[in-house]
Amino acid sequence: MATDHIRYDVLARDALRGVLRRVLTDAAEHGLPGEHHFYITFLSTAEGVKLSPRLLAQYPEEMTIILQHQFWDLVVTEDRFEVGLSFGGIPERLTVPFAAVTRFLDPSAPFDLQFDASDAVAEAPPAELPASAPATPLPAPAVRPAAEAKADEAGADEPAKSGEGAEVVRLDRFRKK
Repeated sequence: MATDHIRYDVLARDALRGVLRRVLTDAAEHGLPGEHHFYITFLSTAEGVKLSPRLLAQYPEEMTIILQHQFWDLVVTEDRFEVGLSFGGIPERLTVPFAAVTRFLDPSAPFDLQFDASDAVAEAPPAELPASAPATPLPAPAVRPAAEAKADEAGADEPAKSGEGAEVVRLDRFRKK
């Protein structure tokens, strides 16, 4: 098999992260248009993520935030975003590098981007990789059809099975009715 020296998978992933960056930049400058709102899932222990110890204890692996009605001071840079949110009535400031994001969903569009969790690890600076390490292709990020995104969203209403260690919360309770 031929070697991909161009790394199309990395180019596609970076382009799709550029979509996320652009959408958040527009939201920071102009607010959320219409009924648009965002679910952003990220690895809570990825390099560059800044969470309070309280949130990190509550979400030790992965966290999903919702940008809809109650967020403030959204700042977007080339490699990360920062936002103020309230958790249990306590205001928090989060910093999330785009490399830590594993999913971006706008259910009003519907538009759903998913990134492989290994991307956050794979995006370490090249100097950290041994010179003898072969370049292995990463799976391309997926743009999922609206039907699949709706099916996942509907499945989020199901209660968690005991012993799974995670609590599933109905997302409808956060939506403005």
